[in-house]
Amino acid sequence: MRDVMTDVKAWLDSGDPVALATVISTWGSAPRPAGSRMAISRSGKIAGSVSGGCLEGEVFEQAQAILQGKPATLFHYGVSDDLAWTVGLSCGGEVDVLIEPLAPVHRELMTALEAERPVVLKTDVGEKPGARQLLTAADPEVTELLDRENPVRQDGIFLEPFPRPQELYIFGASHVAIPLTRLASALGFRVTVVDARSKFADRDRFPEARRVIHAWPDEVLKELPMDGSTYVVILTHDPKFDDPTITAALRGHPRYIGAIGSKKTHRDRVARLTAAGVSPAEISRVHAPIGLDLGAQTAEETALAILSQMVAVRHGKQGGPMPGSVAAATTAA
Repeated sequence: MRDVMTDVKAWLDSGDPVALATVISTWGSAPRPAGSRMAISRSGKIAGSVSGGCLEGEVFEQAQAILQGKPATLFHYGVSDDLAWTVGLSCGGEVDVLIEPLAPVHRELMTALEAERPVVLKTDVGEKPGARQLLTAADPEVTELLDRENPVRQDGIFLEPFPRPQELYIFGASHVAIPLTRLASALGFRVTVVDARSKFADRDRFPEARRVIHAWPDEVLKELPMDGSTYVVILTHDPKFDDPTITAALRGHPRYIGAIGSKKTHRDRVARLTAAGVSPAEISRVHAPIGLDLGAQTAEETALAILSQMVAVRHGKQGGPMPGSVAAATTAA
């Protein structure tokens, strides 16, 4: 919803009614995951996507019918359908798409997103489909969904989590931090850069950062929300910064903690942290040496390797070739 919200609000403000199309389930090589959303206005405006282009024309026509009074409907599109070739699903994928008029609960959802309040949207996908209710983080089931981020379809209900925005805290305003801030911001992370050295914690060096803080890292970490929406990258290259920052981050539950340095640097770091009473299980939560093995040489390539690992961790992946690819098969052999 975040990616279409600005357009939807503008259309509503101008008196242009809106329908929403949401991918509920996918099978095979469907081009867009569950939770992908497309908004369509009565005047013909479009935002977002449910298929990367191959279903949009058909969904647009159905949305216009729903805006004229047809009830919300759950549509199934697959390779065996009469529409398969005309709408471009010959790749073999299948999708269920719910198309419904924008409802009051969607307005509540947009208000929650603007307030950065984590919620889960509960939608009926049974006999009478349509969005029904917002669930708050007070429910244990909701907390688990928010942490996993992925929508769930079960027993005729679609539960769609909307955690607070992803935040990246970079400790150490090094040369790698500059491209990392730029790349992470482009992917939607809200970036904060922290450094105790005033010459490095310079706002002009990080124009894309949300905040640049001149302070000791472990002091800043005490005030941060250390949850599944938090990512911590440590680029300080100095034990007097690294060790207290890692120790402070481990007291919370950020989704990702990564620390730069060679294998030897990390071995020395592990020895110091162990001597200070940090358990092996806690230390294993730290990704070090940081980043995926891309053969990075430049600051930009190192930043890309770090961000790639963050994205992989976010989605529960290891990183590597796509399953079934030639490279994957060669590696397995």
